[in-house]
Amino acid sequence: MCGIAGIVGVRRLAPGDADRARRMAPVLAHRGPDESGFHLDDQAALAHRRLSIIDLASGQQPLCNEDRSVWISYNGEIYNHADLRRELEGAGHRYRTRSDTETIVHAYERWGDRCVERFRGMFAFAIWDSLRGRLLLARDRLGIKPLYWARAGDRLIFASEIKAILETGLVPAAVHEAALPELLATRYVSGAQTLFRGILKLLPGHILVFEDGEVRERQYWDVPLVDDDGGNGDHADDGPGLVARFRELLEESVRLRLMSDVPLGVFLSGGIDSSVVAAIMASQIDRPLETFSVAFKERAFSELQYSRQVAASISANAHVIVIDAADFFGALPRLVWHEDEPIAHPSSVPLYFVSRLAREHVTVVLTGEGSDELLAGYGKYPRALWNWRLGGAYSRVVPAALRSAVAARVVPGLPASVQRYARRSFLAVGHTPEDAFFDNFAAMPLAVQRRLLSPRLAAEATPVAAYAASLEWFRKAGHAPLLDRVLYTDIKTYLVELLMKQDQMSMAASIESRVPFLDHVLVEFAARLPAHWKLNGLTTKRILREAARGLLPREILERPKMGFPVPFGQWLRGPWARVVREVLLDRRSRERGLIDPAAVEALTREHEAGRCDATEPLWSLLNLELWYRTFIDGQGVQVLAPPSGAGTAAAGHPAPSEALEEELRRSA
Repeated sequence: MCGIAGIVGVRRLAPGDADRARRMAPVLAHRGPDESGFHLDDQAALAHRRLSIIDLASGQQPLCNEDRSVWISYNGEIYNHADLRRELEGAGHRYRTRSDTETIVHAYERWGDRCVERFRGMFAFAIWDSLRGRLLLARDRLGIKPLYWARAGDRLIFASEIKAILETGLVPAAVHEAALPELLATRYVSGAQTLFRGILKLLPGHILVFEDGEVRERQYWDVPLVDDDGGNGDHADDGPGLVARFRELLEESVRLRLMSDVPLGVFLSGGIDSSVVAAIMASQIDRPLETFSVAFKERAFSELQYSRQVAASISANAHVIVIDAADFFGALPRLVWHEDEPIAHPSSVPLYFVSRLAREHVTVVLTGEGSDELLAGYGKYPRALWNWRLGGAYSRVVPAALRSAVAARVVPGLPASVQRYARRSFLAVGHTPEDAFFDNFAAMPLAVQRRLLSPRLAAEATPVAAYAASLEWFRKAGHAPLLDRVLYTDIKTYLVELLMKQDQMSMAASIESRVPFLDHVLVEFAARLPAHWKLNGLTTKRILREAARGLLPREILERPKMGFPVPFGQWLRGPWARVVREVLLDRRSRERGLIDPAAVEALTREHEAGRCDATEPLWSLLNLELWYRTFIDGQGVQVLAPPSGAGTAAAGHPAPSEALEEELRRSA
């Protein structure tokens, strides 16, 4: 894996641009600790940091074609590069290296921009065609590898990470405040925007051309969708043949991702996804597999017993790291710097620790990421679909006034154990996609945002501001079955953020991660599956469970999904509550004007006392404040000083309103 960066001008680079481009590379050193490279001409400066995986001796970048007219800086792996090489050599192209990088250059010479359609792998690359004065940026189909860009006058700047663009000084670190409602609600900023004003991301499955001062973007691939006509798409066999073909494609995908000149391993959580990948890997290599797992000292949040069971069943060498609150909070501020934007999920932190553990033994790992979005693996999917179907009938039969009365009076009066579910059901949630699918599962629902944010920002917390991008994808898939529409939306939004987490946390430890479930051939097959092979009643990922029989112990195949829980909320009921409260409520935070200090203070106290679960809002606000200090304030990596003793809930602090408590319970 690597880091790429560069600056391209319309006619010539400006004075100082070469030095600016050179400064970008060291910021990406963690992505490529092995080598650094640079190409400069009158119009372009390309920088590169290399993590050597393929062709260790001669795969240096930036790399050029035979006449030095085409240059590339590339991050990723093209798993079918050997097959493409044979075709390209047959057409007369001459190779100097064994690297997949050179295959991209020759493929561009032969097929132009459409070369991306021939690649099977994960990639983000920049090709500078000096004879035409033309820059091509490309990102893989699912967004496994990141790529950002910005305009600065008549120049285009690009990089694997936002911080490298900021390092040029050509784009100021300014917040794109309009994105805050979406960030807080969904944990991420979807679409092309980022939380930095003027810095954009190239969308998955897209290319960008910068030529004659103009920027043109084009989508070259999309997740296939089938019509909601009761048929099963391109799959004629609705039985054992589908299961056999799915397993065949998954095994092929794993085999392709064993391409490496350095040692490989696997991240093993003990869940079905990573366990299946590990079992297939173990069957395809001639030595014991190296597995890497992370756990918390709090046993209730640990899947270690399951990962050990899987490792033993495949005779793997199991490596484990156990972390605690001090490890977590000690690493968090630096990981905000690595992430570029506020960290979406607490699980990013343990992912960094297991990446660091793996780096002591291997350079490449395979992971189980992507299966849940591809095959309906989350518990929210059956709940959302049942709610939608029942809610449709409910809204047709029951008058609006009566529905409002039930939501306002009946549901709040139910016993607590029932009320928790009723508040997220069709009895209390509107029958619209933004209510039923998005706000209902939000990290910080809009009603909570309106109560925790300053009046200025609370007024901006609208469905349009928070969910417009998600709704756009949902509506684009409008002809598909309902489950496929929801999965399509998550692949375009939520999965992109998960892949960003996977990339940034593994690269923070200088390790490459590969995702077999997101091989585009496998994705296309799975997307066309009949819905009942993904979600069958309450059984999630049905086809994967069927395909994995015989590979794994029955207990692993049938156990409920745990979802990598993190005891962040539990820690905020102990000594670390004071540390978080000090960050959220100190002078800098209050003067920033993002939050209502009294409401946030009350929320932290209520959570600490166990009267509500505010884990998600507190996590989001903490990371947002750390991000502001790191990037917008220009203070660099922050430090969270460990607590000196146990904290206690103090009396006399304002309590949250009943409405806020109800919204927090509903979102829990």
